[in-house]
Amino acid sequence: MKIDGRTLHAGQATGRLLVLSEPLSFWGGLDPKTGLIIDRSHPEVGQTMTGRIVAMPGSRGSSGTPGVLGEALRLGVGPAALVVTKADVNLIAGVIVAEALYGVTCPIVQVGADEMPSPGTTDLCEVDAAHDDGPTADD
Repeated sequence: MKIDGRTLHAGQATGRLLVLSEPLSFWGGLDPKTGLIIDRSHPEVGQTMTGRIVAMPGSRGSSGTPGVLGEALRLGVGPAALVVTKADVNLIAGVIVAEALYGVTCPIVQVGADEMPSPGTTDLCEVDAAHDDGPTADD
């Protein structure tokens, strides 16, 4: 399976899909040391993001997201790529910082809600985000 969409952060990645049925708060929802979803109220609690193409309807929460995501990427337990339905400055900031400081790439692609894979889908997936389309003031 190949996922194409609007590039929010460029890069290429291949991995198994992890489709989240609800938005996730990275601050308190993701363990940056293990890559596990630890938010007990989240339907995918206990699943790992490590090396996965994580498709999610969005993120919840705080400005702590870039730090948690960046740390998970630095430690090698972060997602291989993110697929979202809404541009999120916190996710973008996290992957930009991880790339600048640690040389770790995590592409982000935005798709329409109708293009989002179904929860439970674990197909091998490829994301090829060739260039930054970038968020706009309307996002």
